[in-house]
Amino acid sequence: MPASLDHLGTGVLVFIVITIHQRNTALLVAGCLFMDMLDGTIVTTAAPQIGRSLHAAPASVGLVVTAYLVTNAAGIPLAGWLTRRYGNRATFTAAIAVFTLASAGCAASTSLGMLTAMRILQGAGGAMMVPVGRAMVVSAADRRDLLKITSYVVWPGLIAPVIAPLAGGLITTYASWHWMFLINVPLGVIAFAVARRLVRNLPGTGVPAPLDWLGVLLTCTGLGCLTYAAHLLSLSDPPAGTTGAFGAGAVALLGLAVWHLRRAPHPLLNLRALRVHTFRLTAAGGSLYWVVCGAMPFLLPLEFQTQFGWSPVKSGAVTLFIFAGNVGIKPATTPLINRFGFRAYLIASTLGTVVVVALLGLVTGATALPVIALLALISGVFRSTGMTAYSTVGFTELPPDEVRDANVLLAALTVLSAGLAVAVATVALRAGALLPSGGPLGAGDKAAFTVAFWILALIAVGPAIEAFRMRRGAGDVARRTRAAGAGRGTPVPAPGVPAAGTAPADGADTA
Repeated sequence: MPASLDHLGTGVLVFIVITIHQRNTALLVAGCLFMDMLDGTIVTTAAPQIGRSLHAAPASVGLVVTAYLVTNAAGIPLAGWLTRRYGNRATFTAAIAVFTLASAGCAASTSLGMLTAMRILQGAGGAMMVPVGRAMVVSAADRRDLLKITSYVVWPGLIAPVIAPLAGGLITTYASWHWMFLINVPLGVIAFAVARRLVRNLPGTGVPAPLDWLGVLLTCTGLGCLTYAAHLLSLSDPPAGTTGAFGAGAVALLGLAVWHLRRAPHPLLNLRALRVHTFRLTAAGGSLYWVVCGAMPFLLPLEFQTQFGWSPVKSGAVTLFIFAGNVGIKPATTPLINRFGFRAYLIASTLGTVVVVALLGLVTGATALPVIALLALISGVFRSTGMTAYSTVGFTELPPDEVRDANVLLAALTVLSAGLAVAVATVALRAGALLPSGGPLGAGDKAAFTVAFWILALIAVGPAIEAFRMRRGAGDVARRTRAAGAGRGTPVPAPGVPAAGTAPADGADTA
């Protein structure tokens, strides 16, 4: 065989192996993130059973949920430093081990205090898995493969909140609450073994910069306070003084954190990535979009059961149409982005979300079931398309040395947005209850739900405006266009878009 052909064959083989390895790594990360996000919400449905088992009031069991969410949000900023210090493989496998052992500890808990302590440990493990896992996938992928690879990682955030209520109900009905945690043990053991074999170690950067202790104090405490304030707002009767104190404290701490991080020589969170147009769009518009998407799986089942009088099974079954929309559109997301570009794709996704959320506010118990199911399905479609685009376009124009820090920042914003979603929906419901019923708002308590859905639709207008402001050709470096077909799929960057792996030129990043 000629030497040139031999080298060509070797190159093709290496390309195939790398592609399969990247896909398998992305699937491993997706599975770990699914466990993490599912555990953040599934416990809610088991609160009465846990309370009876541990001799605690069901209301106090809410601390179990809060402890996990607060620790998860507060611990994420540390992931970047730990990865720089110990490398991605050691940090990721340690996170899986901590999460798995804590899950076993949760199942073995004999008191509410022990369960809360184990949930804090579990949240710490989850906080490491979220940014480290996604950073492994994003940093190792070629820009041309970024869209395809990130589509694997997006689905946990889309699916977990939708199936959590039904899964929790089935487990507590036909088994016991312990199995919500025990199921993580074999999955965690398998994930740990696969990660040890599959994940390639990207070592730390030698001697890392000293840990930014002031940044840790301000950022982690601020995120924790904000998450706890959001939890208090979601309660049926939130304590005004405590909620206001934690909310004000969070704003003050996070404001000081931003001031500090912009001036520190070695900040805990590097905010430089926000100067890049596409990442700034993802951080701002994507966070608002996460709030709207996260609120829907909470509002819909609540309305179905309290207003329509549906059983939990019927309510969960119809809500699963969101999941069907998520999965059904997934094979078409990459071809659609390649065909129309990120800007047009995001405009359609955000505007579609505005319309379908507003329409869901108008449905009543008398609305035909197929119509409600169809609206839920369409909302799942736009939910999937929007988040796939946001999760990809934010990294397309970042310099390689900023991907790790940007990923930690985006992970913190994502978890925070998911935590705020239920609080925003609850506040919207309370605002709706203050308005007079009747007319298009509906009669009685239905008016509150109508207003809540319309407030969410109004919030979704923000991402739509950001999408319209998006630069034409943004993210094209990650697209495979028809014009690139002759060049083995190499994308053709739009004018002004930096080539893969290069920093944007000065002034090229104007929003």
